[in-house]
This record gives sequence, structure tokens and C-alpha cells, in this order.
Amino acid sequence: MRLLFPILLCFVAPIGNLFAQTVPPRATISGYVREAGSQEALIGVNVYLPGTTTGTTTNTYGFYSLTLPTQDSVRLAYSFVGYESSERTVALRTSKSLNVFLTPGRLLTEVDVKAGRTEEKISETAQMSQIDVPIAQIKKIPAFLGEKDVLKVLQLMPGVQKGSEGQTGIYVRGGGPDQNLIILDEATVYNANHLFGFFSVFNGDALKSVELTKGGFPARYGGRLSSVIELNMKDGNREKLHGEGGIGLIASRLTLEGPFTKNKKGSFLVSGRRTYLDVIAAPLIASASEGKTKAGYYFYDFNAKANYDFGAKDKIYLSGYFGRDRFYAKDNDGGSDVGIGWGNATGTLRWNHLFSQKLFANLSLIYSDYEFNISADNRSADTITTSLRYSSGIRDLSAKLDFDYYLSPRHSLRFGTQTVFHRFTPSAIVVQNASINEFRRDVEAIHAVESGLYAEDTWRPNERWRVNGGMRLSLFSQGAINYLRPEPRLSASYQLRPSLSAKASYATMNQYIHMLSNTGIGLPTDLWVPTTDRVNPQQSHQVAIGLAKDFADDFALGKGFALTVEGYYKTMQNIINYKEGASFLLIDDPTSAERVRWEDNVTAGKGWSYGAEVLFQRKTGRLSGWLGYTLSWTQWQFPELNGGKPFFPRYDRRHDISVVGIYELSKRITLSGTWVYGTGNALTVPVANYWAYGHAPGLQTVYGSNGAQSIIAPLFSYGSQVSEYGQQKNSFRAEPYHRFDVAIQFHKRKKYHERTWEFSLYNAYNRRNPFFYQLESVSQGQNQPTRTALFRYSVFPVVPSFSYNFKF
Repeated sequence: MRLLFPILLCFVAPIGNLFAQTVPPRATISGYVREAGSQEALIGVNVYLPGTTTGTTTNTYGFYSLTLPTQDSVRLAYSFVGYESSERTVALRTSKSLNVFLTPGRLLTEVDVKAGRTEEKISETAQMSQIDVPIAQIKKIPAFLGEKDVLKVLQLMPGVQKGSEGQTGIYVRGGGPDQNLIILDEATVYNANHLFGFFSVFNGDALKSVELTKGGFPARYGGRLSSVIELNMKDGNREKLHGEGGIGLIASRLTLEGPFTKNKKGSFLVSGRRTYLDVIAAPLIASASEGKTKAGYYFYDFNAKANYDFGAKDKIYLSGYFGRDRFYAKDNDGGSDVGIGWGNATGTLRWNHLFSQKLFANLSLIYSDYEFNISADNRSADTITTSLRYSSGIRDLSAKLDFDYYLSPRHSLRFGTQTVFHRFTPSAIVVQNASINEFRRDVEAIHAVESGLYAEDTWRPNERWRVNGGMRLSLFSQGAINYLRPEPRLSASYQLRPSLSAKASYATMNQYIHMLSNTGIGLPTDLWVPTTDRVNPQQSHQVAIGLAKDFADDFALGKGFALTVEGYYKTMQNIINYKEGASFLLIDDPTSAERVRWEDNVTAGKGWSYGAEVLFQRKTGRLSGWLGYTLSWTQWQFPELNGGKPFFPRYDRRHDISVVGIYELSKRITLSGTWVYGTGNALTVPVANYWAYGHAPGLQTVYGSNGAQSIIAPLFSYGSQVSEYGQQKNSFRAEPYHRFDVAIQFHKRKKYHERTWEFSLYNAYNRRNPFFYQLESVSQGQNQPTRTALFRYSVFPVVPSFSYNFKF
């Protein structure tokens, strides 16, 4: 920490000297852009002088600042996707404040924009490899069991691979799920999954925006290698009480927001969701077990936010999230009692302060906690004979200070610092057995400090060039281990012609925390662990080049279409994986108290990924959606895996295609559909089964006529046995994955509310997509030897669903 403050002063001191410089005759116009009717702050609104490239955009809190030559009359345009544009003519002889309210645009008609654009054109920004999807559009896309999910929508974007069938796991440009920084109102969410990965924890009714950055990272982001998924909650309606919700097949939700003061300076939002799978499944489980077993599963989440405006210069925001999953199974005769639970809790307190019309600051205090627990008890005659307790988790306390300094229309500076205090509990196991008295193994909590210091400048040297350059210094301390690493960042675009630009970017990223996973699909059993004296931090280097094209208003399909084509190459060092046969459960021999460190179960290696991505997108209009295509290669190499030879990780996919369409048939009917195709996963499958004496957990046990026990174990062929069996790790390709989803929504506006019925089909043409493969013995007839065959298993056929949604 002592090192950070002098470095911060090196950035701030020169900028401070600029504050005192006046460049007459110039004046600054600044203010906030909000939604009319709710006063919700709007992020990324384009503020510009019509007919010129002079302009800026609002920040995360809706603030903008633009310094211009003094003049008797200046005309400013304010535009944002999905909202009607607005223009203001003001006398700019001295600096002044101007707050603007934008009205949401109508759904079926193109927004009439006098200046010819509704948002900053993608060809006019230095940033590349960044995607945002309007929340209103997400709510119209078909969803599994009718549950709208922002993470599953992001899976439909180029460069983003999904996990297994129905899973919310995200793999960006060859990276694993632990390499995605998922932040909700600046708080890190470590496990974003409900229902073992089939749904995410994010309730779309409580969200204002979602943005994915997969390359060309600005210097303000750090701590992960592959992507940043930034989600912002709604602030709450300052004008009147508003609510929305829905009732679906497996869950219901309700959101309320409104002002809590008569002067409309503050507002609140509360949002809750709960599944009733436990209620639905209870009678089925009871019937199947003849009343002997009680079991169930449910999840819930709760979002809350409040804000208050203390005046033109100070605003306070307090937000939080709490969610939980719970699985339980109990024998009614008292034989066993098993419970599994996991959940997230976050909290963010933010203070905005406006030092001047050019300098905006935000101070955040952030709390994040994730924990996972297993409990299992076996009883005999009301006495516990065996008891197991397992827990793991990670807790963060952090402080973050950010500054936005609008030096001029050509220079927009951002700088700041953040410090995070991590507390890891990788695993803690307690086993009590009546036959061995008591066995206990506790893994002590690990404490670490992660800090970052950054500065970046969005610079427009002339009419053709746009540059975002910056530097981030990351510091990590754990015990006697310290790392200080620079992370240079650069993104640039060059205007080849109007509405067409070439772009390039470079970013170095460091990641000091790791996730250990046996499955790679983001299950709650995954462990978060820090960099230690034996495990080095992960690091990546990524370069990307591309073209960005905005289509003119006379484009055949209409206006608002944009095309991006990008190619990238990324290297990754010190990525970690489990050794062969290792597990997250550190139970080896319950009769031994010898401690096993998690570092003993992992191996470090490297990886590289490269490919090309195409995205043709439209966010508004009667017909909206996108077409995405990804061509990519990803390989990993570990000295202790696959005989030290490179191999394709499970979610390497050569081709990935997504087509998403939304059509407003009328004011009352909306049609939508998605079609996805992906090359099959890379898997390691056994080539044979072999018999052995004894028993082993997770393997089939066979009892002979004499009572002897044998197991049927799979025989794999990779690593040192490659030459013998001719097969390497993940050398088997599953069949291609593809499906078609379709939905129809019926809207009706009534006197006091608006309701929507939605009917959808998931996997409409009933494609039997592979979920897993298994070797099984097949009988070939009487007195004939059995044959071993590889069987494909699918999970979801065509799945119909419906939901009822309302607003008031």
C-alpha cells in the first residue's frame, strides 16, 4: 500500500496542474442524462454536436462533460439506443450545467433522429471486442423453461462458448470460467449459477445494463484473463411506484421500485425470485420412494438498492444481492440426512462527488462473499454413526476510488485505484466415525491482498484516429509472496471512410486467484484458491485486429445495423488444472490425520487460442437481433497431463454459429427465435472396461455368487500410454450441437397495468444433443460374449414452457 500512493501521485499531479490552466475562450457544459418518467440514470448516452465528430458519452452514473469554445448559441444532441433523441440549444458564454431527460422510444417504429444516429457509431470508437445487449431485447429472446437469463444470451455472442447442454458456463476466447470477471454494481460474483449451472443468479427485472468485454481491455479492468461482464442494477423510479414480475413453470419473481422522499431526490428498488421445484417434486419423490424419502431443491435471490441525491455535487448509492441454493434429502426412517447449499452475498456503498464540471469522482466500499457447504449424517437407532462436514468459500472486502476527468473533447481521462482483502477457505472437512472415534481436518483460512492502480486516456488526435491507451499496475501479497506487475493496454481505430474503420488492440492481463474444477461447468464444488509460493499467477497477452462498419440509413434492411469482423491471438501462462485422479475432496484415508495441501493436487501449464469472429447486429427497430460466427482453436499443455503433449480442452470448438431474431409483428404480438450450432466438445472416453477385485466409490460394484466384490472400471488411453493405445487426451469429438428455440409473446395494455403471456419451445425440432457418453456392455445373444459399446445420452428433448408477466 505504501508503494501505491506515490505512484498514484505521479498520475494525479500532472493532471492537477491541468486543472489550473484556462484556455480562453472555452466553457464547459455538463450534467446528467436520465430517463423521463423514472429519472433512471442512462449509461453510454451519446452527447455530440450534430454534423461533427465532437462529442462524449455519459459514464456509469449518467454524467457527461463537454468543453467547447464559448459562443452565443450551441446545439447539442442527446441520443441513446431505444430512446427518442433530444436536442438542446444553449448560450455557452460561461460554463453551465444542463440535465436532460430522454423518453423511451416506441417499439415498432424507427426512432427519428435528426442527426442521423441513435448512439455512438461502433466505427467511431477506439474500443473493440466489447458487446452490450439491451435488457429489453434480452427479455424477448426465447429462454429455457421461460427463465430469461443474461448469461445465456451472452453465450449466443461470437467468441463466447457455452458449457454443457443448458448450462450457463461461459468460455471466452479459449479461457475457462474462472477467467471471467463478473461484477454486479462493482461487487465480484464468484459463482453466478443456480440449479447446478442451469440458471444464472441475475434477475433481469432488477438490471439496467449488461456489457461484455472480451479483448482490448481498458486499464480500469484487471484481475482476470479472458473477459469482464459488467452488470448494473436499476437505481429505482424517482417519480412513482412501479412494479413488474412474472409467474413461470418453475419460479416466480416480483420487483418494486419507487421514490422514498416527496422531493424525488431518492428512490429504492427491491426484487425477489424463488423457484418452487421443491413443492412440485415433493409428491413425485414421495411416491417413487413409497414415502420413505423426503427430498427437494430450491433457490432464491434478492436484490435491493437505494440512492439519495444530496445536491448537484453529491450522491449516495447502496446496493446489495443475496442468493441461495439448497438441496436436501432425508430418509424418514432416520437412516441418512444429506444437505448441500451454496450462495452469494454482495454489498456496495458508493459516493459520487463532483469536484468541478470536468472532474467526477466515485468512492466505493464493496463486500462480496461466496460459500459452499455439504453435510451428511448416517444414523443407526437414533445414533449418528458417521458425520461429514465440508465447506469452502471466498470473502472480499475492498475499497475503490475512480476519477473521470474531461480535459477536452479530444481527451477524456480516467484514473484510480482499488484494494481487495481476500479471505480464502479452500476446504474444511470434519469426519466423525464411531469405529475410528473422530477424524478432523481443517484447512486454515488464507489471507491475501490484491491492489491495482490505473490511468487511461481516450484520445482523438484528429478526425480519423481514436485511441484508448493506459497502464495498470497490479500488486498481490500473500504471506511472504509479493508480485508487482505492469499491464499495458492499447486500443486504436482509424477511420478508413465514413462509417468504416480499422481497429487494433493489445492487452496484458494478470490473474492472482484460481478456480479448481473437476468439471469446468461452474459447479458449486469448484474451489477458489490464491497464488501461493508454489502456484504462480496466471498471465495472458492478447492482440486483436478488426474492421467495424455502420450501415447508412438507406441500407436495404433498414438503419441501425452494424458489422464487426475481428481476429485475435491470445497466450496464457501458469493456468492450473487438477492432476489425473485428483479431486476437490481432500479425503484420502480417514484413518490418517496427515494434512494434504491443495497445491499437491494441481499442475500448472500454458495455453493459446486464436481465431476470427463476425457479428452482424441490430439493437432496435421492428426487426432486431444478430448473426454471429466464431472460428477458433484452443490448446493447452501441461507437463503432467497427456504425456506433456498439447491437447484440446473440453470446450474447444472449431465452429460456432448463432442466429437471433426478434420481430414485432404488431403492438400486441412479438415473435422471436434462436438457432445455434457448435462443433462437438473434445472428450476423453474410455476404450474398454476392466474387472478388478475390491470396491471403489463412483464405480459399478458387482457381487459374485460367493459374495466376493469386484468393480468395473473404465480404461483410458492417454499420457504415457499414447503409443500403446494410439489415443490422446480429449481426442474424441462429440457430435455437433444444434437446436432451434422459438417464442411468441402476447401483450395487452389494461387500465392499470400491462400484461404479457409468453409461450416458447426449447429445442423445437427435438434434436438429441449429446450430454455425456458412457461405455456399456451389450448382450449379443445366448452363449455369446458381450460387446462393449459407446452410448450417447441426451438430457433435453423439446421442452415447452409458458409464463405470465406483468407491469404496473
